[in-house]
Amino acid sequence: MSAERTDVPLLGLHVSPAGGLPKAVERGVERGCEAIQIFSQSPRRWAPTNHTDEAIAAFREALDASPIQSVVIHALYLANAGTDDPELREKSLTAITHSLRVGDAIGADGVVLHPGSAKGGDVGEAIDRCGSVFREALAESERCPLLLEDTAGAGGTLGRSFEELHRLLEVSGGDARIGLCLDSCHLLASGYDVRSAAALDAVLSEADAAFGLDRLRCVHVNDSQTPLGSNRDRHAPLGTGEIGEDGIAAVLSEPRFGGLPVIFEGPGVEGEPNAQDMAIARCLRDAGRESRGLPPLG
Repeated sequence: MSAERTDVPLLGLHVSPAGGLPKAVERGVERGCEAIQIFSQSPRRWAPTNHTDEAIAAFREALDASPIQSVVIHALYLANAGTDDPELREKSLTAITHSLRVGDAIGADGVVLHPGSAKGGDVGEAIDRCGSVFREALAESERCPLLLEDTAGAGGTLGRSFEELHRLLEVSGGDARIGLCLDSCHLLASGYDVRSAAALDAVLSEADAAFGLDRLRCVHVNDSQTPLGSNRDRHAPLGTGEIGEDGIAAVLSEPRFGGLPVIFEGPGVEGEPNAQDMAIARCLRDAGRESRGLPPLG
């Protein structure tokens, strides 16, 4: 679905599909989005939402008629692919597979997933268990990519370093459908400095060496309430937190994110992200482009 890659990231927001999947497209258009992220079911309940064929067809029709160029799904928060609990493993596998199948149906560019947690156990063994779950979920779905998101590093969460992300890719068998989503807030919290264009450049070079930026399919642009290395996942409105305007501008204007959905999840300046947050994002993107010697986009 996403456009051919250029030097321009696709700016977007996480939007609600309340009232039906087509409502998510409507909300994205109202807010001036170039990309959107949605939950395909409640993020904190195991029960899946069974979208009808009519709802899926209406979503795709609305999307085709809109300026939105990319859609990604965020998987539910309860899933833990690294668990050693058989019941939780099966629930997680079912939920991940369901999200991928919804992604297949709506033409999503990926399902973003927090890989899981070792919960105080051995991290290496938990990562191996993730690989098994991911391989099964991909085998039970058709085309939608599974995008593993880096974490802020609290407790035994998996994916808190580029080395762990590389290992997660390895144990998943190197499937071409396995990709990554980097979150700027999580990067800062886990010790990766992204507070300027130069700092971001160094981090991306490190990421490229660790796992290859060709695996990067989505970016979350969130500011952070907590400082570098805090290991705490606390988002802030764009430009108001520890990453600040310079860092957020660098993320929004990064040429290596060209053509990728770059999603702001919130909170926005008025709570739920809205058109005002998109206007702020565009201003920061232009500021970042100016500092890189690139023309403004507006």
